[in-house]
Amino acid sequence: MKGRQLIFGFMLMTIIASVGGRSTAIAGEEPLETRNVVIGLAPGDTLKITTYGELTLTGDFVISPAGTISFPLIGVVKAAGFEVPAIQKALTTALADGYVLDPKVTVDVAHFRPVYILGEVNKPGEYPFALGLTVRGAVAKADGFTYRANEKRAFIKGASETAEHSYKLTADIPVAPGDTLRIGERYF
Repeated sequence: MKGRQLIFGFMLMTIIASVGGRSTAIAGEEPLETRNVVIGLAPGDTLKITTYGELTLTGDFVISPAGTISFPLIGVVKAAGFEVPAIQKALTTALADGYVLDPKVTVDVAHFRPVYILGEVNKPGEYPFALGLTVRGAVAKADGFTYRANEKRAFIKGASETAEHSYKLTADIPVAPGDTLRIGERYF
């Protein structure tokens, strides 16, 4: 019997050692690999659209709650869920269809939706999103952790999600536009 326990213990240690190098989930925590951030456009984002040589077709356009922008001559254009090159191509094609001879259109994102930082940070609130923003960067924008903060875990709720997810707090957890980031309180 003792030999079986020894073999079982050895097998268990081998399994634990083989998993040790990978990111694994702790109860209620998602591994870092599952936090994929795709920055598609959504309501609240502001696009800077420039049509060269056409001042009346140039300006900032906010994506409406319906996910559209109203563009002169063309009318309503679906923007939410698309990436910038797709919108640029759609506008160029629509303008070339009898409105502008050889249109040259560029589309840039002027402003993304803000990020909301709550919980145990010194200045919770709404902060502008910047490309490459991580959880640590967001906490820095909010003037750092409070003395009660649990600096080992972060809770993130994506803009289109209904529940927040718990992540082990590392330096490279990405944040997306519209995310709500919450830093919990430690118990001891």
